[in-house]
Amino acid sequence: MKSVLVSGIQPTGKLHIGNYLGALKNFVELQNTGKFRCFFFVADLHSLTEEFDPKEKQKQVENLILDFLAAGIDLKKSVLFVQSAIPAHSELAWILNTITPFGELRRMTQFKEKTGEEYETTNVGLFDYPVLMAADILLYDTKFVPVGDDQLQHLELTRTLARKFNSRFGNAFFEPKPLLTEIPRLMSLDDPTKKMSKSRPEGCLFLDDEPETIRKKIMRAVTDSGSEVRADREKKPAVTNLIRIYSAMSGKSVTQIEERFKGRGYGEFKKELSEIVVRGLAPFQKKKKELRKKRAAIMKRVATGNKKANTIASKKLLEVKKKTGLV
Repeated sequence: MKSVLVSGIQPTGKLHIGNYLGALKNFVELQNTGKFRCFFFVADLHSLTEEFDPKEKQKQVENLILDFLAAGIDLKKSVLFVQSAIPAHSELAWILNTITPFGELRRMTQFKEKTGEEYETTNVGLFDYPVLMAADILLYDTKFVPVGDDQLQHLELTRTLARKFNSRFGNAFFEPKPLLTEIPRLMSLDDPTKKMSKSRPEGCLFLDDEPETIRKKIMRAVTDSGSEVRADREKKPAVTNLIRIYSAMSGKSVTQIEERFKGRGYGEFKKELSEIVVRGLAPFQKKKKELRKKRAAIMKRVATGNKKANTIASKKLLEVKKKTGLV
């Protein structure tokens, strides 16, 4: 029997090229290996921890579903569902809360990075985020979770909670293992010291950007002193970031790119990078436009995914309730 793999993405606005290269592209590759029983979900409950417009939330959910499918997630090979449609996620998170030490959550690096000195006014949901993430994973007897380095601490908490629950109440959960993925850490085109983010739209390459918009953004991207196209994080952070994008979208190594543009300036490099990105995103954008016309049929298929996930999650939750004396 295939090992279960689970991962999700928050619907918090348009996805950018970093999301595509770091998550979606990897999900499709893992799905297509045929080695895993894949469960991918829209993490709409997690997305409530950030500022949002309730009127836009469902549009964001549906847009992310189209992104999953346009990237290549196949509903015949994978189960795609919406987190909030599965009540067991929230219910198991509460049960896990009761065995989670406060200190474990307080030391989470991502929470510290996101809140800084404002933690006193930060919503509790952001603080408790890792416990809901643990519930997302443990409900499906997950063996593997594709993660980058930044999520390893959260996954380790999931493993700790599984071990703690099993020890106290009897075996119910697997301890999931990380599938470390090489996620290119893309920085903003207008400031290479800041991570590429939708909060800086001019420095962000969105998956839905028109070709001309992509070209303008890349041609306006900041560069470093000199004119040599060479990767150097310390001395050439801006050009290094552009080389990373070129490498991820073309499949060429950094060394190959440096050799290709030896003796050529930033202008030529940016122009070619623009076309690489435009061509690379064209199939995704074309497929997404076609999928929009089938929205109703797609949402029915996602509803089927919700049912499949709900059946599995409900069964696991009942097992947990029995072990904890709730039923």
